[in-house]
Amino acid sequence: MISNLRKAVRLPQPRRRGVDLSHPARSPLGTAVVNCAVYVDGVRQKGDHPADVAIRRVRKTGRGFVWIGLHEPSEKEFAGIVELFGLHPLAVEDAVYAHQRPKLEHYDDSLFTVFKTVRYVDHDRLTDTSEVVETGEIMVFTGTDFVITVRHGGHGSLGPLREQLESVPEQLALGPSAVLHAVADLVVDDYLDVTSAVQNDIDDVESEVFSVRGSGGAGRIYQLKRELLELKRAVAPLDRPMRELATHSMSEVDPRIKTYFRDVADHLDRVTEQITSFDELLNSILQAHLAQVTVAQNEDMRRISAWVAILAVPTMVCGVYGMNFDHMPEKHWTFGYPLVMTVTVTLCWLIHRGFKRNGWL
Repeated sequence: MISNLRKAVRLPQPRRRGVDLSHPARSPLGTAVVNCAVYVDGVRQKGDHPADVAIRRVRKTGRGFVWIGLHEPSEKEFAGIVELFGLHPLAVEDAVYAHQRPKLEHYDDSLFTVFKTVRYVDHDRLTDTSEVVETGEIMVFTGTDFVITVRHGGHGSLGPLREQLESVPEQLALGPSAVLHAVADLVVDDYLDVTSAVQNDIDDVESEVFSVRGSGGAGRIYQLKRELLELKRAVAPLDRPMRELATHSMSEVDPRIKTYFRDVADHLDRVTEQITSFDELLNSILQAHLAQVTVAQNEDMRRISAWVAILAVPTMVCGVYGMNFDHMPEKHWTFGYPLVMTVTVTLCWLIHRGFKRNGWL
């Protein structure tokens, strides 16, 4: 039944018109509700129902589950759903105010999972202040007969994912844990896309650092390291929740889904390894850039020293003959001045030639 689970999630499906409950007249629980639907045997049931009607329908028949999607709900807008589904106050506080680390928590008969979503910010050229990675959050409440997704941020829409899942009823028939897996898989796939884009930025900076011009600035390298740290904060803490979902038995997770959480965890490991290698590579690039700066400074100092040595000859000669002594050799000789100038120029030329031959000039 679920042999093509990952394939079904990734394949583009024909776009169908979703149920938009964002209008106040169609969303009695508040404008934060984006979508609310009942699924029985993996098939979306007809009709637009408020959350209370939908969950009563499911619990009355004992079949199917309710999927409610919200976007940045306020505490007041979320209050009705909290009371209806008996959500834990601590999880509700995290879902409303966001800014949480990725985690998995078990409250009574429901799971609360936090995912950090990421999006690559396109830019023509990386600068010292370019934003590379934009983050958001998706919280998922998973029960035996309901799943509630709460999204924060301007990206990471779950509309296309819902449509893809609805096109594969056998997947949704596995219950709310199938939705939880699909969200986790989508988030981790986005991590892979972002790391590929970040790698292009790192390659560009590396090429500039090792180019003839050597124009790769340390500011851009530090900016990439900061953005990479932001990505690492989103990815690294998610490893433990994925391992728990893949290995621990939970009443809210269908046993047939656990294998697919293990696959998501493996992909997450790949992302973590890429981020670690990127950080090490940026350290090497930064060290190479600083070494180039040091070499350039040494070359400048050698040139300055060489010219100082050359100018020391006429300075010494002029200093000697600038003294106000009456009795000095060749002072009143007709050819004294041409001879001194010739000797001075010859010595300067010989010193310049020596420095040039040794690579100082």
